[in-house]
Amino acid sequence: MKNSTRPDQLGKNPGVSGLILSSLAGGEKHGYALVKDVAEFAGVDLAPGTLYEALARLERLGLIEAIATDDRRRPYRLTGAGASALSEYLAMQQQVVKVGQSRLARGWSFS
Repeated sequence: MKNSTRPDQLGKNPGVSGLILSSLAGGEKHGYALVKDVAEFAGVDLAPGTLYEALARLERLGLIEAIATDDRRRPYRLTGAGASALSEYLAMQQQVVKVGQSRLARGWSFS
């Protein structure tokens, strides 16, 4: 078992890792299905290099695992450690949203 992974250890772009983990929380997917799912729920187009670099990092960290298959596509699934890291990451993002909204409400008007 890998050591516990803090959300700040998700790599140079934790947002991409969070998107991938969020997608895999909905079930196992291969690369193309991940790209389509992330585009649907987040409006973010993941470039292949970005996706596969993040998948390799998340797999090394034990947050996702590849599933053996006879198909040419390689599906991945979330691990328990990945679910925990995603939960922590999302809690941190909720705090960022809360602070940002509070600060906007105090001094900005949009017209």
